[in-house]
Amino acid sequence: MDLEVRHLRVICAIAEAGSLTRAAASLRMTQPGLSAQLRRIEVMLGGPIFDRGQAGAVPTALGELVLPRARAILPGIDGLLSDTARAARCGTAPGRVRLGSVGAPLLADLIVAARELVPGSEVTTRCQYSPSPLLDDLGAGRLEAAVLGDNPGHELPPREGVVLRPVVTEPVFALLPSTHPMAGREEVSLTELFEDAWAMPHPDSDRTREYWASVFSRTGRQPHTPYEAEGRQLIDIVRAGLAVSLCQATFIEVPGVVVRPLAGDPLWYRHVLGWRRDGPLAAYGDEIVRRVAEGYLATCAAAPAYARWRRCHPESPCPTG
Repeated sequence: MDLEVRHLRVICAIAEAGSLTRAAASLRMTQPGLSAQLRRIEVMLGGPIFDRGQAGAVPTALGELVLPRARAILPGIDGLLSDTARAARCGTAPGRVRLGSVGAPLLADLIVAARELVPGSEVTTRCQYSPSPLLDDLGAGRLEAAVLGDNPGHELPPREGVVLRPVVTEPVFALLPSTHPMAGREEVSLTELFEDAWAMPHPDSDRTREYWASVFSRTGRQPHTPYEAEGRQLIDIVRAGLAVSLCQATFIEVPGVVVRPLAGDPLWYRHVLGWRRDGPLAAYGDEIVRRVAEGYLATCAAAPAYARWRRCHPESPCPTG
């Protein structure tokens, strides 16, 4: 028996549902039928993928190995099936512009530019925290363009066939609970924040944590970091008053958290656009950078803490373009 795409869908459905009963309903199968199929898959893979108990279906160590790969494979399979079905209906393969992005405020403007500059194409997006896999995908031709980012001394490495264009370098700000004693200040001290617990993204290949640690080391201290989280989870931890963190200056405040500049601006982040030299956007590189830079300035105006910082620092770099 060979591992098939349907088996990967079963594994992912169980993980997402958290129980075989709910997964069976979503897959329109009976629970006994799903249990039997899971047992066959586990025999094929060499061990249990889930621990089944009162807490539901929890991935085992083997499951933690299998699940990320299954989740990475299925979108590509689904995209292939969708494209071939559309090509069969239309008689030709569809034009497609695949975009990627880290968590940054440039993606919407990049999407609009791609739609307008390559009319008739299907624009798709894929987002993730680290820029390194996105840069790999650009180099391998799996993406046409991407919003990337890096830090001083830890710049993205050149990649054959890929153009990298900096857009702007901005300061890194502090992210605090709205109830924090320093929330009312115009700016906060990095060393004073070391008295708090911190929430940080998981160390990744983009080396952001390495950059932060190198800057922290100049103060002779490192923060206590009991929480590793990203995105919504990180914001929720800060909102709950459990920790402080760092964020991009363009982060838009949400209820329960405040954004404040760091005194002395010790940390910086650079927004970068990348595209394939032989891709459908290559001829429009300068125009795309110009449009994205204009969108960035509008985003700055919508972020009160950053807008105030820019007014106080008129010498700060303006977006390229």
